[in-house]
Amino acid sequence: MSVNLPTHYVREYSTNVQLLLQQKGSKLRGAVTVGSYVGDQASPVDQIDSVEMQQVTTRFGAMPRIDAATARRWVFPTDYDLPQLIDKFDKLRMLTDPESQYVQNAVFAAGRKMDNVIITAFQATAKTGVAGASNTSFTAGNEVDVAVGGSNSRLNVQKLHSVKELIRSKHIDPDEDPIYVGLTAKDESALLKEIQISNRDYSGADMPVLREGKLERFLGMNFIYCELIESVATGTNEVNVPVWAKSGMHLGLWNDVQTSISKRNDLQGEPWQAYVYITIGATRLDEEKVFNIESYRA
Repeated sequence: MSVNLPTHYVREYSTNVQLLLQQKGSKLRGAVTVGSYVGDQASPVDQIDSVEMQQVTTRFGAMPRIDAATARRWVFPTDYDLPQLIDKFDKLRMLTDPESQYVQNAVFAAGRKMDNVIITAFQATAKTGVAGASNTSFTAGNEVDVAVGGSNSRLNVQKLHSVKELIRSKHIDPDEDPIYVGLTAKDESALLKEIQISNRDYSGADMPVLREGKLERFLGMNFIYCELIESVATGTNEVNVPVWAKSGMHLGLWNDVQTSISKRNDLQGEPWQAYVYITIGATRLDEEKVFNIESYRA
């Protein structure tokens, strides 16, 4: 807001407007399916359940009919915006034009909001049915308990093995449908203490688990660093570490990130307004493709 801008007035030692440390945009958008929509709700996918072959027991018998169960998944939009006022008198006292930095700052905030919405949707109630009137809950059996690999333990190799077993049992092929694990600083630190992660004897020189100190991939699962998980997916003494196949999660865009700079003639001093807005929603597309690992926090 403009009341904070005097701290950036001209000084010999200050020639730039600096953005403070923050997550710069969305980390998760590229790891989910994305669609563009209009209207007050949208159906990103029609679901068709599996069917089984039937044994033929008679010759020239009446042909039965096999109907696959069907469902429809819905996503609903929510509007978000971020208006910031920049007083023209403040601009005259500054060596740099703050407009571009303020817009960039707001765009970063829009990306973080996308991640917040996606993180919430991992375990939220999904809307199904002809018009989205039915509720579908997260599958409790797709969860790895906090005690796996040690009582009150953080993310560890045994938990990753357990979730990998669940993934395989659902017939998910990581070669066709990438698997992602949301990773925070505390769980990264816990994993780096595991010998299977830190010792190259367990990974092989041709497929390193670590690359320049960064944990990128293990057991066919890709790690995405997103510290927002630490706060958005927090429960009582636990953080829910999401694990998902890309085709199992969806981000709906009604308005992708929109930005504008305009003069507010209705306000004294006719300040400039940096305005950013989005309209988005997120949902699970398939309960069998989304998993959760409980990670302990003291």
